[in-house]
Order: sequence, then C-alpha cells, then structure tokens
Amino acid sequence: MLLSKGFEVEMYTGTPDGNIVGFSDRIVAALDGFVREPDSRNVEYTTPPLHQYEQLLCELVRPRQSLRTYLQTLGDYTIVPGSTLSLGDTTRFCRSDPNNPYHSYIEQTYGTDVVTASIHINVGIADPEILMRACRLLRVEAPLYLALTASSPFLDGQATGYHSTRWHLFPQTPEFVPLFESHGHHIQWTESQLEQKTMQNVRHLWSSVRPNGDRRPYSLNRLELRICDLVINPLNLLAVTALLEARLLQLFQDPGLDPLVQSHLPAATRATDLVTLAHHNEIAVAKASLGATVRHWQDGQELTAHAWLEAQYHSLWPIAHRHGFSCFLTPIKRLLQTGNEAQQWLALHERGYTVAEIMAQAIKVAQQQDQALIEELCLPCAA
Repeated sequence: MLLSKGFEVEMYTGTPDGNIVGFSDRIVAALDGFVREPDSRNVEYTTPPLHQYEQLLCELVRPRQSLRTYLQTLGDYTIVPGSTLSLGDTTRFCRSDPNNPYHSYIEQTYGTDVVTASIHINVGIADPEILMRACRLLRVEAPLYLALTASSPFLDGQATGYHSTRWHLFPQTPEFVPLFESHGHHIQWTESQLEQKTMQNVRHLWSSVRPNGDRRPYSLNRLELRICDLVINPLNLLAVTALLEARLLQLFQDPGLDPLVQSHLPAATRATDLVTLAHHNEIAVAKASLGATVRHWQDGQELTAHAWLEAQYHSLWPIAHRHGFSCFLTPIKRLLQTGNEAQQWLALHERGYTVAEIMAQAIKVAQQQDQALIEELCLPCAA
C-alpha cells in the first residue's frame, strides 16, 4: 500500500518576461483552492492527499492551468518559476491582507526574506511515534532534497552566489529545533515555545521538516518536508516525492535507521550533534546544491550531496519497484546527470544570458510542460 501524499505549492505571478506582479487577493477571490501568502506576489494551492502518482500529477497541473487562464483575463500575466524574487523588488513588502495581524508580524520581523516560493511535501503517517522517527530521519537528510530542487540562484536581477538563495535567507524559526525523541517531547517543546513567544502560533515552526496534523501538536497525521525550492516540472517533483516515499518505506521496514539509534556520533551529545550536522549540511547545500560537500549523519564522513543521492537512488529503486512506482523515481537519474534548475540557469548565465532572458525561457518551458501533460495524461482521466 502506497502512502498518501499531497503538496502545498507556492508560486509567483507576473509577466512573461519574468517581472513579478502580485495578484493573490484577486486570485483567491476568483478561484477555488488558492490561498494567499502575506505578500501578494505569490499564491498557494494545495493538492488533496492521494496514494497514486498518476492522480497526483493531474492535481498538480490542473490548478496551474486554471491560474494561467485567469491571469490572462487581468492582462498579459502568467506563472513565474523560481523560489526567490529573481527580478525583484526585495525593497518593498506587498501586503496581500493589510488587516491580518499575523501578516503584520511577519512583515515587521522578517521583511521580504520570507517572500519565497516553495514546495511542501506532505506524507501521511498515522502513528505519532513512527511519525517522530520519520521526522528524525528526514531532518538529517533534508539537505539532499534541497540539493535536488534548488531553483533560486537569482535575486533582484543578480546571481547571488547561492543555488538556493531562498533557503540561505529564509528565517528558520525557532532558532534551535531539536530532534523530537517522542510525541510527548514534541508536545512539551511546542507548548514551551508558545509560552516563551519564540513561536507566535503552532504554524510558526519553520524548519526543514516538521510533524503536521489537524490539531498540532496533539493530533498529528503527516510529515511535512518544507525545505524544497519550487520544482516547476511536475515529473521532477513526483520523482523527488518517490525518493522520499521509498526512503520512508525503507525506514518502516527497518526502524533501526533512526538517527538517534544508528548514528556513530557520541551518544552523550548525539541528539544535539545531529541537529548541528544537519544545519551545516543545509548551509553547504544552499550554497552549492548537488556539488556541496556534506557530512553523513551515520559516521560524520564527508561526501558530496551528489554522491550521497546516487547511493540512495540505487538502494531505494528496488523498494520503489516492489511497490510499483519506480517509473516515477527514474527522473532522479536525469536530475543527477543534468543538474537541478539552479545549476542549469547558472550555466546559461555564465554563457552570457541575462537573468531576464533565463526567466522568460523558463516561463515558456513550464507552460509547455504543463500543457503537454494536461493533453497527454489528464484530459483522458477527466473523460
């Protein structure tokens, strides 16, 4: 039985040449399924939790086509790929809901560092203790998913020197989030953060991975991987999700994969050392993505994110094959060969293409990909 999976997809809107223009208040009023972010320049939609990848593909693409169609009624506007304000402007915050006090707090505290677009992948796990174990494993391996998905090398029309400028800038809050040893530990820690005001509410836990549910922190039913940059290619996103699902299925088969159990780091400081190791790996991957040198949580040995992912792919492919979704995992091989979106864009930039030219081309490619998938796979499903 496959796990249930769903996505929270944040995207920018703007012109076909990449200038980002905010319409989230109008979009939310006109289209079902979309919600506003604090800044009007990006908007979010959520897919329902589904088990089958084929269904997920159509649920990813259909809302985007509806959004593109609606944006055309406002003028020559479309969806803009990337996870940062590639063509600016980061000097101003464009409020989508001026009367929302939580949005006021975000603007005043973080400014445009949080005006990013990303993918949050939610995977259903009903047992809270198994969920905590999964969160521990994914917390120390989250940098690998950022390495695959980095798509924010530009900001305000300039290359920043980072493959994921989004994760470099994004304020991870609270400053220190432990590896939760149990559901009870998570409840106790969350209540303490709310009391100390280091979290404004239960949603104000901005780390690479977190447990999620209908009544956090008490009623939990899914793992939320939050570190990924926006993956505009739906097949690549499903490949990243397939890698995540196969890794979780491997963990369910072998609970000993728990970092608190299997890591060779000193037992007395292991929990804290693992958080520190993961944090340093995230910093390295935000800078160089697949080319970053990272340390493995099991033994602390150095290797590249690319090498670690290659090893994971080969060990997880048989699991995906056994469960019938290996065809959705295979694009990982191509991603490792050709590089992620940030690497491809930076290669064009080094050849002399401007940021505006790169974004205009990315917009066109994304639209063509979605249209082809709708025509080839999703229209017959609807019929």
